[in-house]
Amino acid sequence: MSTHPPRTRLMLVTPPILDPGAISFRLMQAFAGGDVAAVLLRLAPGDERSLTERVKALAAPVQAQNVALVVEASALVASRGGADGVHLTQGPEAIAEARSSLRQERIIGVGGLRSRHDAMDAGEAGIDYVMFGEPRPDGSLPPLPAVIERASWWAEIFETPCIAYAPDSASVPALVETGAEFLALGEWLFAEDIDIRAEVAAADAAIAEHAARKGAR
Repeated sequence: MSTHPPRTRLMLVTPPILDPGAISFRLMQAFAGGDVAAVLLRLAPGDERSLTERVKALAAPVQAQNVALVVEASALVASRGGADGVHLTQGPEAIAEARSSLRQERIIGVGGLRSRHDAMDAGEAGIDYVMFGEPRPDGSLPPLPAVIERASWWAEIFETPCIAYAPDSASVPALVETGAEFLALGEWLFAEDIDIRAEVAAADAAIAEHAARKGAR
């Protein structure tokens, strides 16, 4: 996940995973649909050893496709599992703890940001990205206009990359317009009735169209 890519790139956010084999197949289908920069792996509850084994099972196949694997887990699980980084939602103390236990080259990203102030604090802590719009702990989603406003504000002012979370396929074009460096397609993408390859291709096409319009100005 490089800083300020020439065009927006995709991140895929998984549902909480118990069976790495099943999600691995779906991820490979998704990668065939377009340019995916990263996967944010969310894990179903388990002990540290089982969580680490799930990360290990997915790290190699994902990274073999030149896709970064970021894990919503402890820094220890992420590093022992061979992930490229960790996604945090717990606040400044968690950032400091992750930075002290992870080598510099690993990604540290932050979500669960409730305010502009929280986002700026995270940015000043030296993290690698901020994410706006992902589901709250109770599963509810922030209003899309608020996410568009927040991502547009951040992308225009700050150097640290931001990720705009798309709650469905219909929201993709508006979120691409924010100028966010990354667009996250959420767990809706992994529903059984969704053609995951086609959805990734459609999102990639929306990004390409936006980049072409910008280049023509």
